Amino acid sequence: MKTIFITGASAGLGKATARLFQSKGWHVIATMRNPAKETELTQLPNVTVVPLDVTDVQQIIDTVKTVTAQQRIDVVFNNAGYGLVGALEACTDEQIVQQIETNLTSVLRVTKAFIPYFRQMNGGLFVTTTSVCGFSSNPLSPVYNATKWALEGFSESISYDLAQFNIGIKTVAPGGIKSNFINGMQVAVDREYDALNKRLGELFTDGTLMEFTEAEKIAQVVYEAVTDGKDQLRYLAGKDAHRIDQQRQELGRENFRKQLMKLFNLPSPY
Repeated sequence: MKTIFITGASAGLGKATARLFQSKGWHVIATMRNPAKETELTQLPNVTVVPLDVTDVQQIIDTVKTVTAQQRIDVVFNNAGYGLVGALEACTDEQIVQQIETNLTSVLRVTKAFIPYFRQMNGGLFVTTTSVCGFSSNPLSPVYNATKWALEGFSESISYDLAQFNIGIKTVAPGGIKSNFINGMQVAVDREYDALNKRLGELFTDGTLMEFTEAEKIAQVVYEAVTDGKDQLRYLAGKDAHRIDQQRQELGRENFRKQLMKLFNLPSPY
């Protein structure tokens, strides 16, 4: 029986992925900050719920040491994260640091902690949840976009480094997900950006920007990435992710950006 280690498994994509892999006969180590609140995964056979705050570097090191001493880990799914929405000048320094620590630094730390184990095992796979916002962008999410673009670059770069040890790197880039991800967002408000924020809400609501997909369908893409044996770095997940990727390729990055500027009724500063 193979084992997958999942961060951010308390809800949304993380929980859906845990359920899917368990149903496929995998052993699942589902990590989350507050396991005491979990009532579903704890009832499933072959699912082990483990406490882990991905912003706590010592807890990451201790958790990885403990789980790898107890059993073989085949796949690490770096999934923990949340969205910070708002203009950069409206974000506090604490919000900026927390966003980067949770979405980006935690992935580097968890990956780093597992690398010696995978090298010793001569194999393993890291899969990281990035986003359509890891190769495209929207207004009023500069810090969130920064973390997701960084994860894509990090994943591509380290894929070269780890190939010699038979360690794979893959990313899953979803568009909108029907989950409590939105409820978990932090919002930074600045009245100077009210018109832009209103337009953003309109375009999200009518589906122009994103079409929200069930977490279970995104989890199926994670399962595909883990099991298909392909030498492929990025997996798009959701109709909107495929649509946006195709539009960016057809229009080119600059024309795509200019089209988005028009969609948001924004003037060119040049």
